[in-house]
Amino acid sequence: MGGRTNNKAVYFDKLKGLLEEYKSIFIVTVDNVSSQQMHEIRRSLRGEGVVLMGKNTSYGKQTTSIKKPLDSFSLRVNQVRRAIKGFISDFPEYERLLPHVRGNVGFVFTNGDLKQTREKILSNRVAAPARAGAVAPLDVFVPAGNTGMEPGKTSFFQALGVPTKIARGTIEITTDLKIVEAGSKVGASEATLLNMLNISPFTYGMGISQIYDQGQTFAASVLDIEESQLLKAFTSAITTIATVSLAINFPTLPSVMHSLVNSYKNVLAVAVETDYSWEGIDELKDRIQNPDKYGSAPSGGDAPTTTDEAKPVEEEEKKDEEEEEEDEDMGFGLFGDD
Repeated sequence: MGGRTNNKAVYFDKLKGLLEEYKSIFIVTVDNVSSQQMHEIRRSLRGEGVVLMGKNTSYGKQTTSIKKPLDSFSLRVNQVRRAIKGFISDFPEYERLLPHVRGNVGFVFTNGDLKQTREKILSNRVAAPARAGAVAPLDVFVPAGNTGMEPGKTSFFQALGVPTKIARGTIEITTDLKIVEAGSKVGASEATLLNMLNISPFTYGMGISQIYDQGQTFAASVLDIEESQLLKAFTSAITTIATVSLAINFPTLPSVMHSLVNSYKNVLAVAVETDYSWEGIDELKDRIQNPDKYGSAPSGGDAPTTTDEAKPVEEEEKKDEEEEEEDEDMGFGLFGDD
């Protein structure tokens, strides 16, 4: 009895040490995870995190052992919950963990980058054949094509509603067919058919049910949100707050700058229409009253002025008129009436 109590004290001390040392925790599911996969995951996380499994949580045919080193240290899930409850008085933020510490779960403690840790946890997956009674995590399809099986097995396909025909002495599936729906249990006949066709539709590995980070818990999908998306949403929210604040004349931090700018514009408008002046406003008034004074004059080397351009044109037109008059005089002298 004393030994068991001793072990519990060791469990609690170890868990408390992990909770104090690491700021982030991945709560992971380990259904259908083999012992070899667990070994690979631990090895990939070595130096970056610690894997903690419930002592009564089995994966494959192996159950974690208390005698393993810290990176694979084991506790019963109910003992983990009890330990966390005992720490709440000193660390109230850990209460957020309790709703998620249930069932066949484990923990990955880390202080590293959450995205990188998630990739390492989820990357180790292996294909597995369909087993009768297993819950399908996704839809399973039987693809169209030649099966290479003899015609004698046609009745088996027909019993499952798989459309077939005989081609070159073998069974050929004519169209793709969904044989198992996601969330439903795989039947014995479906499992047999998939195994006959050498189809391993499922992949198994650690899953992530929840992430705890510095007092907050959230789904793993939150890590897919890019910084640019957060910035865009934040900017949009700030704009909305400023717009509403200005509309109802209720000052808020986002609207203060707009209020100051609008107020200064009003002050400038009053000053322009009155004799009131201060340093800087006189130039603005002068610019409004004498815009030509501040216009940019062309330099001497630029294009010719309008007067310069007009002179050659006028001279050309005058010359043409004189030539026409001379032609007319010559014409009258030769062909006109006497």
